[in-house]
Amino acid sequence: MELYDQVKKMIKESDNIVFFGGAGVSTASGIPDFRSAAGLYNQKHDSDYSPEYMLSHEFFEEKPKEFAEYIKKNLIYEDISPNKAHKILASWEKEGRLKGIITQNIDSLHQLAGSRKVFELHGNLREYYCVSCGKKYTLEDFLKKENPPLCDKCESIIRADIVLYGEGLKQDVIEKSIELIQKADVLIVVGTSLVVYPAAGFLDYYNGNKMILINKEPTAKDAIADYVFYGDIGEVLASIAEGKEQ
Repeated sequence: MELYDQVKKMIKESDNIVFFGGAGVSTASGIPDFRSAAGLYNQKHDSDYSPEYMLSHEFFEEKPKEFAEYIKKNLIYEDISPNKAHKILASWEKEGRLKGIITQNIDSLHQLAGSRKVFELHGNLREYYCVSCGKKYTLEDFLKKENPPLCDKCESIIRADIVLYGEGLKQDVIEKSIELIQKADVLIVVGTSLVVYPAAGFLDYYNGNKMILINKEPTAKDAIADYVFYGDIGEVLASIAEGKEQ
């Protein structure tokens, strides 16, 4: 049996699939990843600070104006749409086979594709809040405000509900993600370099023997996967869904 047919059969017969995804899932939608040659961290920018530092809690606290400018310029994409990978996953969820999507992405494209069981490890860019009084704001509110964006109620700083370097992941999201992985029959890991912890360590909780890893290039966790595919993520997922290599 061809490998793609074998994996398609495995997915079709399972009603307990869990998806774990990273930045590579959204590159086909026009959002750059972080660590590849063309990724955000390797792009030229007009600052003396590294992109990693500008996405840190320390930078947010010390330079809220520059932090907001960086977010608006480099992380927010208003005219984006879900790609083939997002749509395939949404269809699997609708069919009752996909039990959850654990994503490191902050773009909300899974939800735009129709997925509802989405657990965002690093938060999202659709929700904002005041760091002092907690008042909620939308992306539209955030974009309209001058930098640094200030709360209408108490004039403190407004920030995106994302996890910055130097901050911890939300405990409820951690617990639910680990629970999903522990109970999964099939675990599909896609578009992530698997070098960022603690997220990369979540794969160690998988107890099965049907881990499928899909990425454009080798990752730090290839050796623990049962099936490894390299290539365009949307095309590989489509090939698996169809049961034949494209």
